Amino acid sequence: MPWSVSPSYRSARDRLSSYQAANDRFYKGDIADDLVAWYVAEGGFLRKEDLAAHVTRVEDPVKVDYRGYTVYKCDTWTQGPYLLQTLRLLEGFDLAEMGHLSADYIHVLAEALKLGFADRDAYYGDPLFEDVPMEALLSDRYTELRRPLIDMEHASEEIRPGDPRSMRALQPAGEYRPGPGGTTTCVVADRWGNVVAATPSANLPAGGGATGVAHGNRLRSLNTTDGHPNRIKPGKRPRITLTPTLVLKNGKPVMAISVSGGDTQDQTTLNLLLDVIEFGMMPADAVTAPRFATRHHENSFNPNPARPETVSRLNALVVNDTVPPNVRDALAARGHEVTARARALSLPVMIYIDQTTGILYAAGDPNAGRHAAAID
Repeated sequence: MPWSVSPSYRSARDRLSSYQAANDRFYKGDIADDLVAWYVAEGGFLRKEDLAAHVTRVEDPVKVDYRGYTVYKCDTWTQGPYLLQTLRLLEGFDLAEMGHLSADYIHVLAEALKLGFADRDAYYGDPLFEDVPMEALLSDRYTELRRPLIDMEHASEEIRPGDPRSMRALQPAGEYRPGPGGTTTCVVADRWGNVVAATPSANLPAGGGATGVAHGNRLRSLNTTDGHPNRIKPGKRPRITLTPTLVLKNGKPVMAISVSGGDTQDQTTLNLLLDVIEFGMMPADAVTAPRFATRHHENSFNPNPARPETVSRLNALVVNDTVPPNVRDALAARGHEVTARARALSLPVMIYIDQTTGILYAAGDPNAGRHAAAID
């Protein structure tokens, strides 16, 4: 019997061939030539061999379990794992008992975030180039060493990275105190159980000469600090803020979250996760509930090699103005420099999947210009 190819196989094969041809034209063909001409004219460093060497990688995520949910983040070429470190710290506190948006609740989240940010800024970088001690950073022992650093009565005024390699709560050098576009969001789920969370960004895109291809400026998230895990090197990815989130329960997808907002992305994700896990909110309520964020961290978009100088303001805590005044006063009394804002703090979208009924709930914060839609 003669060998033959089914129409469906031929269609898939032709589609893959078309994808490869488009890829080759962009990275190796005439579009690459036009791009390189623009790079040269504008004083850029990329050349055609750099484009040809591009590889889109499929990598394993980093994950932790929290209250029966498994939260997945991209590796340390993003800021994502610091959210997991923060969740590990918060496991030791009864957040539901504190009450949603109480002074205790906002305070403990802000202080846990500060510790997560400090380790992010001290250790994270492209894992293809840097030996990031991720297992130690997420370990029970390290978490238990770091958790007592949270003082429920006072806001910390220091940036306090720990020492996961030697299992110490603080680095031997001690604490240090610093001296004086856009991203979009996408979460999708279908009737077959597939779920995608993505946070694509050009971040202040620049034109691409004759091609019209927009270029991002994420390389500014690298720095030139000697010995720093996020120092620029040939072929190295910057440690970016883009950080989508997938959450599983009983081994099946239950949530997907994407947030625009630079260093506030995972802070808002933390707000949304806990709105659902600790307080039983559905997406429409979670994305519109008041939020808060600390500015007590390095600025991911400032490449200044003197990293402490990139911290905008110690103890800065921004909250929505719908957080009650008495709560804001109580936070200020603990040492937080509280600013109330009417506008949305970052821009979230999320999906929740009811594993009992199979119903999908989706929402985007309308105050942030985000929305949800269903397509039959």
